[in-house]
Amino acid sequence: MQIEVLCGDITTLAVDAIVNAANQALSGGGGVDGAIHRAAGPELPIACSAIPMVRPYVRCPTGEARITRGFRLPARWIIHTAGPVWQGGRAGEPEQLASCYRESLRLAAEHGIASIAFPAISCGVFGYPVEKAIAVAVRSVRESAHPPERLIFCAFDAAMAERYRKVLRS
Repeated sequence: MQIEVLCGDITTLAVDAIVNAANQALSGGGGVDGAIHRAAGPELPIACSAIPMVRPYVRCPTGEARITRGFRLPARWIIHTAGPVWQGGRAGEPEQLASCYRESLRLAAEHGIASIAFPAISCGVFGYPVEKAIAVAVRSVRESAHPPERLIFCAFDAAMAERYRKVLRS
């Protein structure tokens, strides 16, 4: 597996799939989730609403993943995963975050996805400490039972990209 770090807009990447740091309802929101919904176009919320709820207001429980087409994105697929909200690290957040990566890669393998890009799951409004989240992300993809040919960590700024590079070098 080739692992890369890019700094930029995940919605512009020409990969087989991008991962959406979604909410459990798959209803769109702010940050990466909002950007993906805007770039993918009005078909995405329709596709998300077609995914069955597993309980009220939950289509994708924390740590799980769902897939839709990419619609107006360069990526053919969007894999939606709901990361954990940071609660101090004692409520299973590391395990839940690792599951987001494992389940996204499992779903990618099921759909023949060879190249995939991940944002920094849970690092925005969900409040997961960046250094801890990156360590979980890198460990999870390196240990994956379903490695793609090419995996990109897409950082929103140069400082975040350097944090990924530092962990990847260690």
